[in-house]
Amino acid sequence: MTATLTIEPAHPEAARPLIEASHRLMQALFPAESNHYLSLDALAGPDVRFLIARDGDTVLGCGALKLCDGYGEVKSMFTAPDGRGRGIAAAILTRLEAEARAANLPCLRLETGDLLYEAHRLYARHGFDLRGPFGDYTDDPRSLFMEKRL
Repeated sequence: MTATLTIEPAHPEAARPLIEASHRLMQALFPAESNHYLSLDALAGPDVRFLIARDGDTVLGCGALKLCDGYGEVKSMFTAPDGRGRGIAAAILTRLEAEARAANLPCLRLETGDLLYEAHRLYARHGFDLRGPFGDYTDDPRSLFMEKRL
C-alpha cells in the first residue's frame, strides 16, 4: 500500500468503471443465476456503505457493506488490475469491518464465486470461515459463503 492511498466513503458512481469491470468479469466466469452483484443504484441505497480506495485522483478499488438484519454483507469488492498487490483490498476490507463494528453488527457475511481464489485467500487471512447460504441465497456449487464474527 502506498502512503498516498486513501479509503473513503463515496457514491458508487465514483467507481463506475471498476464496478462495470467487476460485473463483466463475473458474467464471463459464472452463469447468470450465480451472479449476485448489486447494481449501481442498489449500491447507492441508504442501507449500503460504499467505499473507494484512491491514490491521488485515481480510484483503484471499491467495496461495500450492506446493512442487513443481524449482520453486514460484504459486497462489490474489486481492485483495478494496476492496483493489485498493493494491499488495497485488505485496506478496504479492514475499513468495512470497522463500519460494521460501528453499526454494532455481530458478524460480517459474504458470497463469492468458487473460482475467485485470490478473494478466498484475502477473506481467510481476515478471519472469515466457510458457512452455508444465508439471507436469500440458495445452495449453489458456484458460490462460497463465508462469515466472520465481530
